[in-house]
Amino acid sequence: MKAKTLAIAITTAMTSPMIWAEVTPADLPSMIVSADFRPNDAHDTPVSLTTIDKDTIDSRGAQHIEDVLNLAPNVNVSSGASRGQYFQIRGIGERSEFQAPLNPSVGLYIDGIDFSRSGGAATLFDIESVEVLRGPQGTRYGANGMAGTINLKSTEPTNDLKMKFESTLATYNTHAEGIAVGGPLIENTLLGRFSVHSYKSDGFMDNDFLGRDNTQNRDEITARGHLKWLATDDLTIDLNVLHLNIDNGYDAFTLDNSRNSLSDQPGKDAQNTNAFALKADYRANDKVQLQSNLSYSKSNLEYSYDDDWSYKSQFDAGLDPYSGFDQYKRKRENTALEFRALSNENGRIFADTTDWTLGVYVSKQRQNLDRTYYENVLTSDAVTGYVTKNSYETVNTALYGQLDTALTDKLTLISGLRAEYWEADYKDSAGLSDEPDDLMFGGKLGLEYAINEDHMAFTTLSRGYKAGGINVEPRISDDLRSFDTESLWNLEAGLKSFWLDGDLITSLTAFYTRRSNAQIKNSISVPKTSGPGTDFVDYFVNAEKVRNIGLEAELDWFINEKYRVIASLGLLDAKLEDYENPELLEEGIKLSGRRIAHAPAYQFNLGGEYYFAPGWTFKANMEGKDEFYYSNSHNAKSHSYVLYNASIEYKKDEWKVTLWGRNLFDKDYYTRGFYFGIDPSKSYAEETYTQYGDPRVVGLTLSYDY
Repeated sequence: MKAKTLAIAITTAMTSPMIWAEVTPADLPSMIVSADFRPNDAHDTPVSLTTIDKDTIDSRGAQHIEDVLNLAPNVNVSSGASRGQYFQIRGIGERSEFQAPLNPSVGLYIDGIDFSRSGGAATLFDIESVEVLRGPQGTRYGANGMAGTINLKSTEPTNDLKMKFESTLATYNTHAEGIAVGGPLIENTLLGRFSVHSYKSDGFMDNDFLGRDNTQNRDEITARGHLKWLATDDLTIDLNVLHLNIDNGYDAFTLDNSRNSLSDQPGKDAQNTNAFALKADYRANDKVQLQSNLSYSKSNLEYSYDDDWSYKSQFDAGLDPYSGFDQYKRKRENTALEFRALSNENGRIFADTTDWTLGVYVSKQRQNLDRTYYENVLTSDAVTGYVTKNSYETVNTALYGQLDTALTDKLTLISGLRAEYWEADYKDSAGLSDEPDDLMFGGKLGLEYAINEDHMAFTTLSRGYKAGGINVEPRISDDLRSFDTESLWNLEAGLKSFWLDGDLITSLTAFYTRRSNAQIKNSISVPKTSGPGTDFVDYFVNAEKVRNIGLEAELDWFINEKYRVIASLGLLDAKLEDYENPELLEEGIKLSGRRIAHAPAYQFNLGGEYYFAPGWTFKANMEGKDEFYYSNSHNAKSHSYVLYNASIEYKKDEWKVTLWGRNLFDKDYYTRGFYFGIDPSKSYAEETYTQYGDPRVVGLTLSYDY
């Protein structure tokens, strides 16, 4: 009844006659981004990037980054958990992590803390902006930025007292409450901001066997703190702290591809994290700026699921069914230290033409995994199982530098280089061990041309890289045991422009990427070690060549005082070249010339804002993407889809009420898919099984922002 009432309310708001009034929308400040070593206006940064501000986050009722990523062209997300936690940019990125340790292609940073292996951490309360940088960021981020980087930046403390309170009620028994307080602790010397947010929802699955509607629930607590010490006029020290307590359920897959589960042992997708970043910015003199960042995070994670998606007595014993449960418990510790020196206004070199940056970076990451698996073959009532353990430790040491040289008043040459030494140590309880190491290089060479004050063109040749690794599954052959470091070259050209006296802002980027020794995840189905059905055996191989070609376009147009249009388009042609999997060829699956997994050929967003009366704003958008393969190991695909979202907002002084809805027409779409045999009633025939994306969700948010 609540869902129906809210749906009727938002539909009425969308279709009711609008009141015409002369309204000037609030001036939007330029978005300052940290895409390069020096903060810069987004439109003056020679990188293909999308910025998502807090107003956009609020208008969508967004709790996690997965709720806003469709706004960024050529960015996809993979779930297979309670949330989408694995990101792909321009068709490059991981889709899951099981036994084998993960070396990410897409970096995820929250206030300077590296969460590239833990995408569930990207909650959005009190986040000021999200930056999505597409293309290799080899000079600044190294191995974590081969495909691109996602940065989340929380709201900064100021010298003014700031308070925010927010409360949300939504369908599926969703409710959230958050509070943030910031201001001077010591006037003009010590500033602080602290926030805490709780989000709870039953989720979007019904477990018919257990009679519950919350086995895929979301229970997430985020606490942030930021202290800014203005020690002197020349020295600023920032301390960011983050606590996450995520206790989500995982019960997403069903034998009939519905939202009605029959599992008797629902899993979990949980994370408990404590982290901090300590940053210093010191203006040593008018020639040199010194910066440092020390970050640390410690996380306990659990990922578990009902391996048979069913209950023990569901099938006839003659079908030889089984009952299984799989659990992965990880402990992660990440420590990173970075020192950087930058030129100031009088520190430029080469006849005062060149700004310079030099830096050193050291990180140590440690992960311990305990995997517990057991199954019960019902015909014999025999219980079998095993516990496996592994540890994975990496140390990265990097030196980097960048020169920004003004060749003329309008033309700037950007040259960057990073050398990174990577070493790893892997051990597991099966006796497998390895200590790989590698010296990797990345960087960029680019030109930025200010055509005039309204138009900036750029072109960049950049190199990204990612370390190799080890395939830990014991059932694969020895010749597949390890895979090599991957590298890529990316050539792109772009144009960023202001039109119509700044009312229309556009950006356009075309790119060509050539990947060498591309790390391609494969999987094969093998009989279970005991009992019926099949197991997945995942492993990485190196494909000699993969090429990605595409385009990204974005538009932001204030047509007049009442109307604003926002649009984006991503086109992508990402294909495997000269690679075949012999086992798949026997099944008639040819990979050469085929699009790689999770790389839709197009993505788009078209939306608008209507300021129809004092304090009132109506926003709506449509966002969609093309079909894509779920894996490089079978032919199962998602379908193309379009989602419609809208909100109506009323703001009076410090108070704001927002009625919002996502996926208003309740479109079925999928965020993860597998192809294998699991259903004993079909003699374990191989079929496609999918995880649904979020259905229609409608909510009401009340906020006070002082």
